[in-house]
Order: sequence, then structure tokens, then C-alpha cells
Amino acid sequence: MVQSLNTKVDLVVNGTSYQGLNSYGKIMVGDKGFEYYNNRNTTDYIQIPWEEVDYVIASVMFKGKYIPRYAVQTKRNGTYSFSSKEPKKVLRAVNKYVPSDRLVRSLTLMDTIKRAFKRKNK
Repeated sequence: MVQSLNTKVDLVVNGTSYQGLNSYGKIMVGDKGFEYYNNRNTTDYIQIPWEEVDYVIASVMFKGKYIPRYAVQTKRNGTYSFSSKEPKKVLRAVNKYVPSDRLVRSLTLMDTIKRAFKRKNK
């Protein structure tokens, strides 16, 4: 069994990790970091200390009514993508440890298309 990074847990929810193949497990937000544990495979886990978190990127749809997935971008190891049943609760719990200016929205489809045309015209 894997030793948890956290000493105090704020939130535990069912979630999905999008690293390679989708895997289902538990997302845990605590005082030391963000953790994901696979339900079936105990060796499949992700532990991200708060010091390593650079940005938390949320995909927001329908003016904030629906958040299908969110990602945790680290300073050294890349971006980890997740989804859960209650993403707003997870993002509120993460906001206790990550400053609000580091919680950002991802670009919409229209924003990406506009950006592509601007780069093409330059």
C-alpha cells in the first residue's frame, strides 16, 4: 500500500485520471498535496505536492455551469488531467492551497481558432 502525502484530508471524491488509458479511482485533496489513487491497481497513483503545482486549469462550459475536466500543471513533470463527479468542490478545496491567480480557465474552441488565425496573419 502507498503512504499518503497528506496528514489532514479536506476532500475525497471519485474521479478519473486521463494519463494514458483512463483509470478510475479516488481524488484526495489535503494539506500537503493533490493525490489520485487507482481503485484496481494500488501501484497506480499520482501525488503532487502543493509546492510543485504551477497552475490548475479548468475546462469551463456554459458560463461556469459545467466543468467537464480539470488539469494540474506542475513545474517539472508536465500536466495531469482529471475529472470527477463534483469538480466545483475539488476546485474550491484546491483553492485553499493554490492562489486564485493560479486557477485559470482553459481556452475554448473559438479562442483556439482565433489564436490560430492571428498567428497565421502575422
